[in-house]
Amino acid sequence: MNAINWFEIPAANFERAVAFYETILAAKLKIDTSFPDIQMAVFSYECPGVGGGIIAMEGLRPNPDGVRIYLNGGDDLATILSRVAAAGGQVLLPKTLLSEHIGYIATFRDSEGNVIGLHSQH
Repeated sequence: MNAINWFEIPAANFERAVAFYETILAAKLKIDTSFPDIQMAVFSYECPGVGGGIIAMEGLRPNPDGVRIYLNGGDDLATILSRVAAAGGQVLLPKTLLSEHIGYIATFRDSEGNVIGLHSQH
């Protein structure tokens, strides 16, 4: 069983946040219009599995001091990290080896001010 089954990354500017993540991940997010008064774009994921997305709604604000999530960084974090600055973000922790068993992590500040992590075995 996964410790997490869903996550939401808050956005102050929904369109900007969606463009940021689509740019750095080189993947299209699915816009979900099924909830009134909520803007949501969902990351691609396999069911069953851990899913999540970008969300904009009243009372939810981006925050660099909130809960930290780690997105799947694919085969090499350097690929995603190379797109962060051009997309409007900032790399905070470059690709860093934790151990051969755990793999690599990195962190960045997104276009909304959230601090997000990346993880990869390579």
